[in-house]
Amino acid sequence: MSTQQLADILAMSAQSPFPIDDTPQAIRAWVEVAASHLPPAEAVAIERVTGAPCDAELFLPAGGDPSRLIIFYHGGCFFFGSSRTHRVIASHLARASGSAVLVPNYRLAPEHPAPAAHDDAFAVYRWALNQGYAAAKIALGGDSAGGNLAVTTALRAKAAGLPLPAAMALMSPWVDFVAEGASYREVADDPIISFPLLDMALKAYIGPDDLRSALWTPLYSDLTGLPPTLVHVGGWEKLRDESVLLVGRLKAAGVSADLSVFDGMCHTFQMYAPILDEGMASIEQCAAFIASHQA
Repeated sequence: MSTQQLADILAMSAQSPFPIDDTPQAIRAWVEVAASHLPPAEAVAIERVTGAPCDAELFLPAGGDPSRLIIFYHGGCFFFGSSRTHRVIASHLARASGSAVLVPNYRLAPEHPAPAAHDDAFAVYRWALNQGYAAAKIALGGDSAGGNLAVTTALRAKAAGLPLPAAMALMSPWVDFVAEGASYREVADDPIISFPLLDMALKAYIGPDDLRSALWTPLYSDLTGLPPTLVHVGGWEKLRDESVLLVGRLKAAGVSADLSVFDGMCHTFQMYAPILDEGMASIEQCAAFIASHQA
């Protein structure tokens, strides 16, 4: 376990603390700058896509199969993050899987409250099908809030009678808005996720509405029929146990689901892949899982 690598990353990050009390615009700008310090994978072309339901970036690995597609929904508590902040994850996922990776820039709160992000996420999946991508060659992925969007998109596709994606790969998915998991209380020293951050995000995106609504969390939905799913989560994060809950409920619904807990790793540690061994290992494993299920 690369505890020293992570310690060095967190120490560097602490020199410029997350501006939680600032405006959404300032927070988004801070995240963009922080993410820009790590380079994307080599030999992966990045193209802007303007014809999708929302602006997006398409990552095309050299020698890859352009008929295979991973739709990766970026995290950011539904109010920050973008395809640019997630170029490390997306480009290495493309490189390792040999698939094209599409990262949509869905609408963000508070300007666009729920269910705007979820509507955009589903619209992008429907758009991909209409573009001629076969469902058997599409996988859904996402980190944190993006992991939520991936699962709810699959559920909405099922409800709409659309063909389902071949697989899902989720990184620290945020699906427990009522904080049922014991890790919310046990992991008091989470270096990334704090209660003020989660509270701010929920107020911005969902507001006073039902936190258990199937419109924005899959944890209480009928999960039967969903595609094979791989979930990765850090052992050192408040969101750890909702991955355990989600995988348990997927299995109870008859879905093939696997969970890996990376001991000592923080929330969405894959963001640091070029300088964190576990981050790259997680991306590589997710890529292999997806490739094994795509037709």
